[in-house]
Amino acid sequence: MYHRHDVIVVGGGGAGLMAAVQLAGQCDVAVVSKLYPARSHTGAAQGGIAAALANVEEDHWEWHMFDTVKGGDYIVDQDAAEILARDAVDAILELEHMGLPFNRTEDGRIDQRRFGGHTRNYGEAAVRRACYAADRTGHMILHTLYQQTIKHEVAFYDEFHMLDLLITEDGICNGIVALEVQSGELHIFHAKAVIMATGGFGRVFKITSNAMANTGDGLAIPFRLGIPLEDMEFFQFHPTGIYRQGILITEGARGEGGILRNDAGERFMERYAPTLKDLAPRDMVSRYIWQEIREGRGVNGSDYVHLDLTHLPPGTLREKLPDITEFVETYLGLDAETQLVPIQPTAHYGMGGLPTDIDGRVVVDEDNTVLPGLYAAGECACVSVHGANRLGTNSLVDLVVFGRRAGRQAGEYINEAGFAPLQREPEYRSRAQVDSFLSRAGGERVPDIRATLQTEMMDKASVFRTGSELEGLTDTLRQLRDAYSNAAIQDRGRIFNMDLLEALELEALLDCSDAIVAGALARTESRGAHSREDYPDRDDDNWLAHTLAYKTSGGIRMKKKPVVITKFEPQERKY
Repeated sequence: MYHRHDVIVVGGGGAGLMAAVQLAGQCDVAVVSKLYPARSHTGAAQGGIAAALANVEEDHWEWHMFDTVKGGDYIVDQDAAEILARDAVDAILELEHMGLPFNRTEDGRIDQRRFGGHTRNYGEAAVRRACYAADRTGHMILHTLYQQTIKHEVAFYDEFHMLDLLITEDGICNGIVALEVQSGELHIFHAKAVIMATGGFGRVFKITSNAMANTGDGLAIPFRLGIPLEDMEFFQFHPTGIYRQGILITEGARGEGGILRNDAGERFMERYAPTLKDLAPRDMVSRYIWQEIREGRGVNGSDYVHLDLTHLPPGTLREKLPDITEFVETYLGLDAETQLVPIQPTAHYGMGGLPTDIDGRVVVDEDNTVLPGLYAAGECACVSVHGANRLGTNSLVDLVVFGRRAGRQAGEYINEAGFAPLQREPEYRSRAQVDSFLSRAGGERVPDIRATLQTEMMDKASVFRTGSELEGLTDTLRQLRDAYSNAAIQDRGRIFNMDLLEALELEALLDCSDAIVAGALARTESRGAHSREDYPDRDDDNWLAHTLAYKTSGGIRMKKKPVVITKFEPQERKY
């Protein structure tokens, strides 16, 4: 089936909907989403969205920019970080005017709370910068934007799974191919521009806060077509996932005064980060939790520590953190107001992704050569404003700031661009991919391959890494790829074939894992969320650079790309 729209936005989360809102009423824009948009993973973001509003105490965008650069261990592109910090204020006000129900101060302004790594006066002390709607901030952003797109009559294709990106022989992006889940039919979407906003890829790991849908499709498909992925070795583990579940307990819990304690009841973060303590950046807190566990100070000798919320003023949890209170009760059977909560680091956010410029245009090499017609925003993109470690609340800022910029830039582009002609049979790759699974009589089980992948990635490429383990993991990934080439599914029908979707998603997980491991093996230093125990120090002489991973017939080819430095020279990262 054939469709034609000026702009196709792939993904119905915060970045995609923010882009679509900018285009609504100006052109024919459609959102293609593998989920009903209100189920997108943006809705799981809990604690807040950062902007230097200074509603509660003094703050400035320059301080936010500095914290972003320092938090990313100086591999952040500083021109992008300045845009993030400057535009955050206007983006928050735009959301407020759309009707987003932020928590309020007594005088009616947007309330703000502390979050990890956000400081006043370039690192002196923590600052209240995170605007929030209880612990449902992402949920409120997602629904506010979705209501706006409905209001402006944006076209939606819900439960359409993207299979291919269409690029002409001249190198112009002119559409996508997607599978309609309900019917099993292939659909061709012809467009002047495509905006990728497909979210993250946390499902490569066994313990993750990510939704089941976060399988990296929007990164893997361009990757297979020769578009590089940037900085994939940097994957953030959030310090406070519910033990064994991975379900997130927002950093806002520590922003309200929550404390991490080891088996002895010690507030151990005072030893590691004496200034910010429990609100140090996430990569550091996750490493220190594992260090406590490794040295025998996990609770009862196990692989978790406690989050202590019992000392907070009565009513704080029910008023400001109602969802996490319910999560703890539901999944652990505990009352967070009176009992300690078992937590462990959980795979949370990929700092890498499709390389873009500051206007969301996808670039294909170290010289920032733009691929006309292709844009990316949100977690599937790498601007890079997160560098080696994203600060809490900056993910939601990234969504709205760069989703907005990508939408506006795409709007300008299509005013000059036409519909580039489609190649003959544009769906041929997708049809072959689907038919191969529907016709294969027997083979390896997809769930078994996926389970092995997630366990191996969790064991060998998570908070701590070594070269020898990464080399072994490279061999494992090669074996899993061979197994996948012979994988079979049980359901041979076309209508709501979840077996088929799971098999298609597994290929994306394998592609993303290949890029993560290749980048981690190449980067012989420790920086931010990438911690090599065999190379424990940061190495600015050799590695003050982004990595670009290219998929080739022989494996992964790595290149370097310069970091943009404007205001802040790299220095040792202390808190």
